[in-house]
Amino acid sequence: MNWNNCFRQIHRWLSVAFTAAVIVNIIAVLQQKSTVWVGFLALLPLCLLMLTGLYLFLLPYAARWRARCE
Repeated sequence: MNWNNCFRQIHRWLSVAFTAAVIVNIIAVLQQKSTVWVGFLALLPLCLLMLTGLYLFLLPYAARWRARCE
């Protein structure tokens, strides 16, 4: 499997996890049962989304740089 495709798939599934965590957070706030861990629930997928998104963002620039150096 190509690493780029693997990162794209991970990024997609992390977006699903982040969306689910935000929905759980909204439901907890509406029921006034919000605790600290519910608020932090969305931070882990969000941080991982940022890392994979930055990698995917930089891929075209890295390809151009590699092509120029060859």
